[in-house]
Amino acid sequence: MNYRIEGGNLPVLLCQLEAGESIMCEGGSMSWMDDEIEMQTKGGGVGKMFGRMFTGESLFQNIYHANKAGEIAFASSFPGSIRAIEVTPDRPVIAQKSAFLASFGNIDVSVFFQKKLKSGIFGGEGFLMQKFSGTGIVFIEIDGSSVEYDIPAGDCKVIDTGYLAAMDASCSIDTRTVKGVKNVLFGGEGLFNTVVKGPGHVILQTMPIVKTAMAIDPYITKVSAGN
Repeated sequence: MNYRIEGGNLPVLLCQLEAGESIMCEGGSMSWMDDEIEMQTKGGGVGKMFGRMFTGESLFQNIYHANKAGEIAFASSFPGSIRAIEVTPDRPVIAQKSAFLASFGNIDVSVFFQKKLKSGIFGGEGFLMQKFSGTGIVFIEIDGSSVEYDIPAGDCKVIDTGYLAAMDASCSIDTRTVKGVKNVLFGGEGLFNTVVKGPGHVILQTMPIVKTAMAIDPYITKVSAGN
């Protein structure tokens, strides 16, 4: 399988499958494909189906199989970028809810549950995230552009709500209270920050969808009032 990502800030993933190869995606993610490719829908068990539902994904997943060599495309559902991540048995990856676009190889998509109560409530990522394990490539959607860091053991990155896109499963998530009453009341950063501790690789995103929605809401409200 060969792939390329085009489209700038409105990206599309174009995958060239060889005869006999398959690629998996969430239901409704396929944008267009050659006639040589056929679809098969699967649920993967009740537990996994409900797990996908709680992380904002479709209950069912589609497998696209190439009877002959052909191309299939998956367009992003939000302005931003598409990131290809290699997953190995010793390097599973955790990502934000609804990040999954498609995968190639033997990739298992499951629910990652944050065990720390404070992180789940105040960390901005929620209790449920997505975990990708196995061997292959997973393609995820990034809100905006991606900026990546390798965090060594014993170090951490302090992140504002919504800017964490993905991280190695070797990393851990915690929260940190913003210090100082003046900082909390007038700093505009809220009461808590997300803290990702190493070792591991972390992918941050520059335009969280929640921040974008908050930014355009006043204009939508004005337009609606005008009508």
